[in-house]
Amino acid sequence: MSERWVCGRFEFQLKRPILMGIVNVTPDSFSDGGLHARTESAIRHAHTLIQEGADILDIGGESTRPGALAVSVQDELGRVLPVIKALMHSGVAISVDTCKPEVMQAALDMGADIINDVTGMRDPSAQRIVARHGQCGVCLMHMQGEPRTMQDKPHYNDVVQDIKSELIQQAQLLETMGVQASRISLDPGFGFGKTVEQNYQLLANLNSIVDAGYPVVLGVSRKSMIGAVTEQPVDQRLSGSIAAALAGALRGARVLRVHDVRETRDALAVWHAVENAEK
Repeated sequence: MSERWVCGRFEFQLKRPILMGIVNVTPDSFSDGGLHARTESAIRHAHTLIQEGADILDIGGESTRPGALAVSVQDELGRVLPVIKALMHSGVAISVDTCKPEVMQAALDMGADIINDVTGMRDPSAQRIVARHGQCGVCLMHMQGEPRTMQDKPHYNDVVQDIKSELIQQAQLLETMGVQASRISLDPGFGFGKTVEQNYQLLANLNSIVDAGYPVVLGVSRKSMIGAVTEQPVDQRLSGSIAAALAGALRGARVLRVHDVRETRDALAVWHAVENAEK
C-alpha cells in the first residue's frame, strides 16, 4: 500500500484516509445537480466542505452520470475556471474532474494540483499534458465504455482482476512518459460500467487493487449501488455511503471522494479511535 501521494503544491501522507470533497458546478449531476451550478454557490459550498475537513476539493463542470450528455470545452471552462481561481489559496488541494485535455491544461495553468480523469487518461493529449507538468497528481479512474452507454450490459471475465489490470496498464504507461509513480492514484470507478453485483464484488476485494502499490481513491458516495441495497433515494443515502466508505478504508482505500465531508470525517474518527484502542 502506498502511503504517499504527490499532488502539485501538496504531498499527502496516507497513513490515514484523506477526504476529497465533491464540488459539482453542473446543472445535471446525479446527486446535487443544479444546487451549485452558479459560481458563487459552488464557491460557498467549497468553503463549507473545507470547514468540515476536506483535504482536497474535486471540482467538476460536466456530469458523468449514466446517460449524461457531453458539454463543450468552452462551457466546461466557463463553469470550473472561476471556481478554481477563487479557491486556489484556500489551503486545500484543488482537483479538477475532467476528461478534456483543454480543460486539464487550463486548470493546471491556473495552478490546480490534481487531474481526476474518469476515462483513465486514455487520450494521448491528456497523457502528454500531465507528463509535461511534472508535479500534478493524477487520478486514473476505470470506466467501461462512456457515460451515455456505460451501463448497457457491462461485462467482465473477472471484474476485480480485469479492472486492476487495466488501471495498472495505464499507470505504467504514464510512468514511461515520465510521470512519477508517487503522483498516480487509482480509482476503480464504482458505477461506471458496472452492475450492482460487480460494484460490491469490487468493494469486497478492493485490497487486491490496493496491492498494486498506488493510492486508491474510493468514490461511492450516494451512488445507485447504495440505493440498490438501502432502497433509499439519492438524498437519503448518507448512512449507506458512510458504511461503504468505511468498508473501503478498511480494505486500504486512502482517498475518500464524498459529498458529506463532516459526517464521513466523524465516522473515520470513531473508526481510528477503535483501531488505536485495540493496539
